Amino acid sequence: MNIEKIESFKIDHNKLKEGIYVSRIDGDIVTYDLRTRKPNMGDYMDNCTMHSVEHMIATYIRSSELAGDIIYFGPMGCQTGFYLLVRDAENEKVLTVLKETLEKVINHEGEVFGASQIECGNYKNLDITLAKEECKKYLEILNSYTPDFKYE
Repeated sequence: MNIEKIESFKIDHNKLKEGIYVSRIDGDIVTYDLRTRKPNMGDYMDNCTMHSVEHMIATYIRSSELAGDIIYFGPMGCQTGFYLLVRDAENEKVLTVLKETLEKVINHEGEVFGASQIECGNYKNLDITLAKEECKKYLEILNSYTPDFKYE
């Protein structure tokens, strides 16, 4: 069996910086690499942070003007960011909506969305403060540069 190396493994993670990148394009679906921290530097998100951010961003972005085009939002197993899959949207529009979504999480009043035993398989592992802190850090990263959406 000939096994091809997947595209994301072809990226030199030692050179990868925080930011937003187009990871791949499959027809009309774009996979965005939302890199919240530099890989392999010992600074990883804990599970509660990843889980909380996932609940908050997934809910808010699926209620945004891109709602019908959002395919998926979820954490990377390496704990250094998230994947966002979007259909038929321009990079700049995705970036704008993502920033608006991060602001909504930062300003959110109340508990993490889906924080009940009925709605989540690990509902006790959610923390709105951690989600807000992570989203604030990532928004600062996105506001600190003009992305070209390409891996360097």
